[in-house]
Amino acid sequence: MSNKFKVLDYDVVYLSYDEPNAEENYSDLLTKIPWAKRVHGVKGSDAAHKECAKLSETDRFITVDGDNKIKDNFLKEEISFEDDVELEKCVISWAGKNEVNGLVYGNGGLKCWPKEYVLNMRTHENADPDNEHAQVDFCWDLKYVQMNSCFSDVYNNATPQQAWRAGFREGVKLSLNQGIKPEKKDFLNLHWRCLHWLYIWAMVGADVKNGDWAMLGTRAGVYKTMCTDWDYVNVRDFEYLNDLWQEEFSLIDANKVTEESISYGTKLINELQLPIAIEPFTESASKFFKVIYQQPDRVNRHKGLSGSGVK
Repeated sequence: MSNKFKVLDYDVVYLSYDEPNAEENYSDLLTKIPWAKRVHGVKGSDAAHKECAKLSETDRFITVDGDNKIKDNFLKEEISFEDDVELEKCVISWAGKNEVNGLVYGNGGLKCWPKEYVLNMRTHENADPDNEHAQVDFCWDLKYVQMNSCFSDVYNNATPQQAWRAGFREGVKLSLNQGIKPEKKDFLNLHWRCLHWLYIWAMVGADVKNGDWAMLGTRAGVYKTMCTDWDYVNVRDFEYLNDLWQEEFSLIDANKVTEESISYGTKLINELQLPIAIEPFTESASKFFKVIYQQPDRVNRHKGLSGSGVK
């Protein structure tokens, strides 16, 4: 026995906040899914997703983040789930391809949420203070069904600020162990996938617009999280991050971004023994890396899946 999942059976909600390319991306989405709904400008990830759930007229809904452009073939996606997979408690997660560094994983990718579960969840700004795992992300408190298929491109580098913020957020979140700050001595024992993604965020991107800002943001995010007493929970607050950009990072001369990255790289190598180069890859080295790098398959956490999303 199996349950057939079809993308076309569910509402699609475009979820944007302040992305500088949000209107362009939304216009692109409407050419592919004219019936898509939209939630915009809601502060807090938990609150924003609850607004998506309230807008949905189906028992599940699909979110498209504000920095995403979906691929046409997503609408043809069908998956068969065995009956023992509790979809009402699971988020289906597809990979997205990052414009800056070429990584293909869940960050920024399309997701299908169970409506009632979202309406009752407590994450991010709405998390129970005693639940450390739910303070800055969804994936440690909800069950995810990870699909290997990539159905969107993530354009998070339209401006220096957007690229810096994307890098900073991943620098922080990839430094955590299931959403919790580890001890320095345990840092290099984090899951190998997270560490590899982190190294790539810190090294690759000089070949694209504002990629240098994303690499600087990544390095700064790791440093603030692991080498200072900065409260990493602030990463969930976009207004806090916007203020941090204005007060500190926007003051950096555009011609000295790599110099700043080198400074952070030196500190990360000395204090965390991070196995990266002090200086990020050059434009040609970044291009070369993207040509030869082989994306690892995502790990499905549940049995009983078949269809185009599983290799």
